Amino acid sequence: MTYHEEEKKELVIKLRNQIRQLPAFCYEYFRGIEPTTAERTRLGYAYDLKIFFQFLLETLPSLEGKQMNEIQIEDLATVTPMQLEMFLDYLTYYNNDAGDEMQNGEKGKARKLAAVRSLFKYFYRHQKLPSNPASLISTPKIHDKSIIKLDVDEIARLLDQVESGDKLTKKQQVYHKANKTRDLALMTLLLGTGIRVSECVGLDIQDVDFNHNGIKVVRKGGNEAIVYFGSEVREALQAYLKERVQIIAQTGHENALFLSMQKRRLTVRSVENLVKKYAQSVITLKHISPHKLRSSYGTALYNETGDIYLVADVLGHKDVNTTRKHYAQLEDARRRDAAKAVHLRKED
Repeated sequence: MTYHEEEKKELVIKLRNQIRQLPAFCYEYFRGIEPTTAERTRLGYAYDLKIFFQFLLETLPSLEGKQMNEIQIEDLATVTPMQLEMFLDYLTYYNNDAGDEMQNGEKGKARKLAAVRSLFKYFYRHQKLPSNPASLISTPKIHDKSIIKLDVDEIARLLDQVESGDKLTKKQQVYHKANKTRDLALMTLLLGTGIRVSECVGLDIQDVDFNHNGIKVVRKGGNEAIVYFGSEVREALQAYLKERVQIIAQTGHENALFLSMQKRRLTVRSVENLVKKYAQSVITLKHISPHKLRSSYGTALYNETGDIYLVADVLGHKDVNTTRKHYAQLEDARRRDAAKAVHLRKED
């Protein structure tokens, strides 16, 4: 199996395990939405619906003493809009199965409400529910946050640190010496293409094409795309591949582009830790993650071109409105600049 096939398999297995814990009617729901949703989306819905059903068990008198898998579709029909509002309030602080206290902000509440809405919408459309109270609930307002990104000087300092490692601890410097070329190639690739960290770790050696300076990535939803890179990325990748071809990877990881010290494909978590390690040694006032590197690239590309459609295409956003939402602050700044550019009368 390829990396992406293995990933899909793991998601399917996790989803099946979650569905077994949910009410029986949920099986029909997840089968019904399969053609229009990705595996990761369905798994997220399963986790969120589990929280919703736990809330119902704790609040509906008719479910007192019952287990989650004993909830019937008829019980769902008794849920009112007020109880759904109470669910959103419940999400602020609650205890999970392990007894740990969990919290949700606006985004977490909105995501879980989306899962509940999807469930009610499905069974209402299929005439299994007499009404759809979830459609009456407003999505929690999500306040815009400033884009956290690196400026040109910060990017240069970050890459310099990846090369030198002089601000790392002595223990970190031992690993740095062994992985410097790999780390520089990986960081340069993220900063120079804006690909997602999941797309990065999924790269195989044969996905890199130096004849056209491009890489083949698998986007969200499973679609393949070619992302092109510049000379700096090319040089960093070529330097790393000279070392990579000498490494004998573990079985099942022979084609992986980026390998760990254990000669296995790097994971998303390991790349997140790698970025954090280098960034916090030179950039102290910003929390930098791989996604922030992606934002930095998107911002730089938009500033250079002013073409929001190009940015959406390169970043792999299916809907340009997603891109516009993320970079609305930049568009507003450009509109302000445009207002200053036009003069109705010559100035003395």
